[in-house]
Amino acid sequence: MNASTNSTAAPVLSVRNLTTSFRTDMGIVTAIDGVSFDLAAGETLGIVGESGCGKTVTSKSIMRLLPEHLTIYGPDSKVMFEGSDLMKANERTMRRVRGDKIAMIFQEPMTSLNPVFRIGWQLEEALKYHTDLNRSERRERAIEMLRLVEIPNPEHRVREYPHQLSGGMRQRVMIAIALCCEPSILIADEPTTALDVTIQAQILDLMASLKKKLNTAIMLITHDLGVIAQVCDRVLVMYAGRVIEDASVHDIFYRPQHPYTQALLESIPRSGGKERGKRLPTIEGMVPSLHELPSGCRFSERCRYCEDRCVQEEPDLLRAEDGRRVRCHFPLSADRTAAARGET
Repeated sequence: MNASTNSTAAPVLSVRNLTTSFRTDMGIVTAIDGVSFDLAAGETLGIVGESGCGKTVTSKSIMRLLPEHLTIYGPDSKVMFEGSDLMKANERTMRRVRGDKIAMIFQEPMTSLNPVFRIGWQLEEALKYHTDLNRSERRERAIEMLRLVEIPNPEHRVREYPHQLSGGMRQRVMIAIALCCEPSILIADEPTTALDVTIQAQILDLMASLKKKLNTAIMLITHDLGVIAQVCDRVLVMYAGRVIEDASVHDIFYRPQHPYTQALLESIPRSGGKERGKRLPTIEGMVPSLHELPSGCRFSERCRYCEDRCVQEEPDLLRAEDGRRVRCHFPLSADRTAAARGET
């Protein structure tokens, strides 16, 4: 498990009070509400939470990839990158940033890659837009990137179509496209979904290796806590559109302070020992509808430690002395965490 080594470094990306709402048939609904965090160069930040908690909307809001006619950003929302607020940038500026300074690996490579264009053409498209390389230099760079992501026989693969590649190889192509301009930030949205465990391990090792070579900051969105433990320095836990805990990966796994974080950890399958033959713990209930959020803590209806104050008053996201942040009226103590694990 990684330890955070970039907590004191100057942030390459600073998100403040990011709020994103959508116009729907049932009125305006807020998908993410007041999200704030920093991302340092060379750091891997994991964002976790159940489906519908706002992870992907957060990443697409940063990239400004949401449909403009349906999306409303909060007036106080800021995404500071290289001294500029991306929330105030025009589309021309965002096109220069996307794929060059900030790149994104989308969740499903088969739908992200264009099925009618060859792999080489799709790699060269970003280079054509963001660099001054000529045609032969772009092709050479495309082959070099395929070699970098460990695709065999890259000279041949650049002439193939997406359907001719396996799922793991398509994901590697997506990583190659994202990294071809050597971005400062890589946003990876569920990069190992639907891949078998062997390919998943190879993709994660590849991302860690590339981060080390290029000092790229990575924002990794996933529901897989095993992946978080393997590659992340710091973890942001989201629930119902809000950040509810922000801490180092070590603190999240060994000293969680929010009941939701604790419940997620308890839901990880374990084999052997005392867990053998036991029923896998689950979190009762579902993430609340964004149209009908609880008046107090958004997790109160599912929380085993819920008290009257939790139902009546929404907690603030407070920073502790050790730098971690937690949104809870009654943060978990080390003793209560151990007791929930059956360690006492």
